[in-house]
Amino acid sequence: MNKPSKEEAEKQIAALTETINHHNHLYYQEDRSEISDFEFDQLLEKLVFLESLYPELKQPDSPTLRVGGTITKNFETAMHAVRMLSLGNTYSKEELVAFDERVAKGLGHRDFEYLCELKFDGVAISMVYENGQLVRAVTRGDGYKGDVVTENVKTIRTVPLIIKNQKSLPPYFEVRGEIFLSRKVFDKINDERISHGENPLANPRNAASGTLKMQDSSIVARRRLDCYLYQLIADELPINKHHEAIAYLANLGFNVSPTFRKCQGLDEVMAYIEEWREKRLQLPVETDGVVIKVNDYQQQEELGFTAKIPKWAIAFKYQAESAEATLLSVTYQVGRTGAITPVANLSPVSLAGTIVKRASLHNANEILRLDLHEGDVVRVEKGGEIIPKITGVVQERRRKGSVPITYIDTCPECGTILERKEGEAKHFCPNEGGCPPQILGRIEHFVSKRAMDIDSLGTERLRALIQQGYVSNPADIYDLPGKKQELLGLEISEEQYSKSSDGYLLISIKKALYALTQQVTLKEIENFLDRNATLNLIEKLVNFAEQEKAKPGRGKANSKRLQKLIALIRNQALDSVPDFIPVAYVLASILPEKEVILTNLIAQSKNKNSLHDLLVKGELEIPDAVQDQINKLKGSTFQEGVVNNMMEGIRVSLSQPFPKVLFALGIRNIGENTAILLAKHFKSITQLMNASDQELLDINGVGETLLQSIRQFFNDKKNRDIIRRLREKGLQFELAESKMSLESRALEGKKILASGRLNHFKRDEIIDFIESHGGTYVKSVSKNLDFIVEGEEMGPSKKEKALKLGISLISEEELLDICKTS
Repeated sequence: MNKPSKEEAEKQIAALTETINHHNHLYYQEDRSEISDFEFDQLLEKLVFLESLYPELKQPDSPTLRVGGTITKNFETAMHAVRMLSLGNTYSKEELVAFDERVAKGLGHRDFEYLCELKFDGVAISMVYENGQLVRAVTRGDGYKGDVVTENVKTIRTVPLIIKNQKSLPPYFEVRGEIFLSRKVFDKINDERISHGENPLANPRNAASGTLKMQDSSIVARRRLDCYLYQLIADELPINKHHEAIAYLANLGFNVSPTFRKCQGLDEVMAYIEEWREKRLQLPVETDGVVIKVNDYQQQEELGFTAKIPKWAIAFKYQAESAEATLLSVTYQVGRTGAITPVANLSPVSLAGTIVKRASLHNANEILRLDLHEGDVVRVEKGGEIIPKITGVVQERRRKGSVPITYIDTCPECGTILERKEGEAKHFCPNEGGCPPQILGRIEHFVSKRAMDIDSLGTERLRALIQQGYVSNPADIYDLPGKKQELLGLEISEEQYSKSSDGYLLISIKKALYALTQQVTLKEIENFLDRNATLNLIEKLVNFAEQEKAKPGRGKANSKRLQKLIALIRNQALDSVPDFIPVAYVLASILPEKEVILTNLIAQSKNKNSLHDLLVKGELEIPDAVQDQINKLKGSTFQEGVVNNMMEGIRVSLSQPFPKVLFALGIRNIGENTAILLAKHFKSITQLMNASDQELLDINGVGETLLQSIRQFFNDKKNRDIIRRLREKGLQFELAESKMSLESRALEGKKILASGRLNHFKRDEIIDFIESHGGTYVKSVSKNLDFIVEGEEMGPSKKEKALKLGISLISEEELLDICKTS
């Protein structure tokens, strides 16, 4: 993009801000779009570019504030001006009648009405606006005070940063509501976690709460939190009833749930509760009940409070739904820390508006507590926990001679014998250096932007490289350029695969049907599976085969291959996992009969991670006649362009300076700032490795904990071998001379942070300037700082914390004077 003049940029920024905010409103509050995601991203990219050229033109409601980027190490606390209360709960009509009678008795009459609203399963939030601008967002906490999460809340697209409609707006007011994750976003997060071998999040409320307290607001932005507002606190508005406040909030541009309704008397309240009992399941957000409030503010004040709850409001909670399902198998997921989580695979059952096929079993103790046997009929429940759970076994329906479920003793990913530490519930895989999910976390850190910055090696590509044996440690990455031809055709996507409890490779029914049929599109198969979601695997295959048989042309040939697969599955000995089929059976249905030895195919598919892995390592030969069908069975693959990008990223990373390489090694307790500190002090990895304990402890900021981390890392022969290999490949393990030359030592030994908009420096320039005068740039406020360079519009919370800690604030001019006079 060409650099426009400041006047032209100002016009473009104003226009882009208005346009992007308009599209954000349509997408998040009206659930519709006028432009594609690509077009939206292009607009946002242009705005980011213009604001980077002219930071002073950035508007206070700029959409770029929604993408985050602020790092918050410690969350401050703030007092609530008005205490945030909890509500009393009830589960029956009788208790609601008693509540209604208490209200009538307290008021001395029945001239009152209720406002009903759905109770959203999220995190309570208070947001304060001054002169129409969001200045602070605070969690409920203990009701009296909570954590300040303003930067994270600013990433929520439905939260106004500035109130546009400011007619008769009070100079100070507070709004309260519920921050939540939509069902769609929550399911996507869990799908990603499961595919990464991580435990799924239990429910959207916990996920929203955890997201709101993340330190990096850019990650919060990607989680796409949402918010419904339900309370207004202001002294200077002529509003007397709760429904008027809700209408006022909506008029100001706040996101208000459309489920509010005034109710005259308890009969209308009960009708509202019954109406939403099932209908709420179609909403994009989880709900667990209905909140009933006396609508009139004066009557609320008259009724008052108990010690903990208001007397004018109550929450009716819906009972958790349950159903019965058959236990098909138990499979085991490996997390990035090596923790093993068992998962129950169930016959499909409709529960709380969704089709349930799996439930978490948590650990071995839970399997023993439930006394699970193969083929048991179990009771499944979805209550506050959105991940279904098994609450018990229907003992009278247990098959005679059924075998108890036995917990595995080896890792399903790498075959290592599992360990269980005394006093802990979970089993762990101790093979840190050879277990794919555990390797992935360390390699992701190594290639991350703040370390080696190899952005062409994203998570999916890394997982494929790790699972198929190409990468097991950082040094292996630099061997990849010599294996370029082998990488072509490697599968990237693994979502189509699963494994039985014994480690045999399974493939999704969707991909199996696609490979076994001709002239049938993936979209047709997806539509068929959606229509038949509640059927078991055999029923789905039989119905699809019958559907194909009735077609002219190739339908009969398609049906014949499907019948072959059905026969194999009916007699299978492997675990049954919903919507997944043993790869060996699919291959046996595709390959010519004379070339199929089923027992061999099954054996070859054990401990393989993809079809490509099976074809390469299993030495399976595929006739040309069925190659197209085999290709349809595969996932996305590494093409030449992808491989070339990876190679280029690896090549460029060789120029990363020593501090980044040191940080990338992943030594426990060495963050970016510590890596810079150690690199500057010791100048090379060799000097750091050979440093005495006292030499390390003499450095300001190095204590016993960090000392032990450094010793433990370098004493491990595997780590020293990795460093040796990386050094041989050309990585920078010495501080370049140009980096060591100083303009002065005026800031030597000083830890400095710059905050706010600077006039003399861009962000990277101030860091370079401080380091060129011997100082260390630190990225967060802490008691270890010597001083902060205060720029314009320094964040009030950051400034307040600095003053509390007694940290000096100096101007840019004072900093320049210090360095000039040295």
